[in-house]
Amino acid sequence: MKINVLEKDYGICISNPNHFLAFSDFTVSDGIDIIENVNIVISSDEFKTTAKRAETFNQQHGSYIAQATESLDYFTNAYDDLTLFTFMANDLIVEDFTDNLQVVNSPMGFIDARVNISHVIYIDKIISPRDLLKIFKLTASVKAKTLANMALPIHIQNILNTKDFLAVLGNLPETDDESLDINNAEYDDIDFEELAIRISEAIEISLEEAFEKLNLTFGILDYLVSEGIQIGDLIEAGMALLDENDVTEELTEKMKAQLFKSLSDINVIVLLVAALRTKQDLDGYRIREINIRRDSSRIHVDDVLGFLLANQIAGTKAVFNFKKYDELKPGIIYGLPMILDDIFAGLIAGCMSKLMEE
Repeated sequence: MKINVLEKDYGICISNPNHFLAFSDFTVSDGIDIIENVNIVISSDEFKTTAKRAETFNQQHGSYIAQATESLDYFTNAYDDLTLFTFMANDLIVEDFTDNLQVVNSPMGFIDARVNISHVIYIDKIISPRDLLKIFKLTASVKAKTLANMALPIHIQNILNTKDFLAVLGNLPETDDESLDINNAEYDDIDFEELAIRISEAIEISLEEAFEKLNLTFGILDYLVSEGIQIGDLIEAGMALLDENDVTEELTEKMKAQLFKSLSDINVIVLLVAALRTKQDLDGYRIREINIRRDSSRIHVDDVLGFLLANQIAGTKAVFNFKKYDELKPGIIYGLPMILDDIFAGLIAGCMSKLMEE
């Protein structure tokens, strides 16, 4: 069955003159509905405002559901009888930090910024309310799992999909009279397992494509920000073990330049990511054999990671510097949790050792 899409500057209307059977979490009329139009409209998240905008599409007639959104940016993927509309609202931008490093920022700040990736799914079949609900739950679950597997920085996860929306649409059973008992109507016999696989794959693809279309990628600086680690803190920790008379503006600038250079080194990034990922897994008790509370005193390989990082930047001569920074833990290193304290001690020790060569 062909559906129509009408685009206006105030919204988008997905229309079916033969009506949809829908299950949604929309601003106007969530739950199960028999409707002609699915309206996504620019509006504050208020029922009256959203309904008023939606009425502009409907011209005071035609049943509908409506969703408030901050952006009408969307794309469509079609797979035989499955059509997926992906709507994107994003307050983040990727900015150049240095010639080789970028960082994600927002003019709104990370408290108020939002990234919402929402979906409207149309299946060209006569689907029962029960199956619509199953598909709705499946889609929500797949979205959550896919986004979790992306392992995005924590401060990005905190603003992701706080106002996303979802609607699942199917065709309405044909009837000879004006009334329809949706609970007792005849629906298509669906191979739900096969459909679930196709929907899951479509959702995963759409999420990946959404990040690509938004040009939203994340790098090592974003993961440092997620741990509350700033470049200035690393420089301060590096200078902390020097005599005050040796700390000059020129040396500080050289340390900053060396940090940027080291953080652009692929091997340095790999070691930092290894430490960050390990910390996440241990803190989340994802490794059966390790209980971080019980076994923290028995874990020593974090020293090896710090040693390797220092060695990567400045060779074996950085080992002595690493031991000093690891033991004394100046500045931010003191406040970092296990594993991160050693890896950043290694980063600072390597950079300071490199400076001492010059």
